[in-house]
Amino acid sequence: MTTTNPVLDPGKQTKYKVIMGALAAVIPLAVAVLYFWPGSFRIPGAEVKMLPAVNAVLNSLTAVFLLLGYYFIRRKEVAKHRAMMGVAFILGSIFLVSYVAYHSQGIVTKFGGEGFIRTVYYFILITHILLAAVTVGLVLFTLYFALTQQFAKHRRIARWTFPVWLYVSVTGVVVYLMIAPYYV
Repeated sequence: MTTTNPVLDPGKQTKYKVIMGALAAVIPLAVAVLYFWPGSFRIPGAEVKMLPAVNAVLNSLTAVFLLLGYYFIRRKEVAKHRAMMGVAFILGSIFLVSYVAYHSQGIVTKFGGEGFIRTVYYFILITHILLAAVTVGLVLFTLYFALTQQFAKHRRIARWTFPVWLYVSVTGVVVYLMIAPYYV
């Protein structure tokens, strides 16, 4: 009796690719809508003031699990790598939902720093935002190649995904810490 691996089934591969591609396009678009039209999905009475702090914790934990995943794959401990990256993906997904929930309420906080620190803040913020949009696609296709056991492609894209995702996670925390004094 032979068994087939459903993950490698060409139909499933196509299905995964379509889902990952759609998410890679829709997620940054949804975040852009919230950024440029804050409050467009406002839910009256939603209590979201604690979410920026929650998001910073989620970003911090994501960075920790990314580093652990990297550590384990360098040691060729694939099962541990897979587990750490799975946790990082779940944390990143929870972050994204929390981020969208917060920004859907139209809350805008202006950075109040002046001088050189303002330049530093906006440099970090702009690079964070641009790379965050790229990260969505990178993460989804890195995951796709892992799920479909295309490990050569997984390794090639992961070389880009890991540092970009780590940068986005860490700078998310930095942006939070820099703007936190100005939250209303």
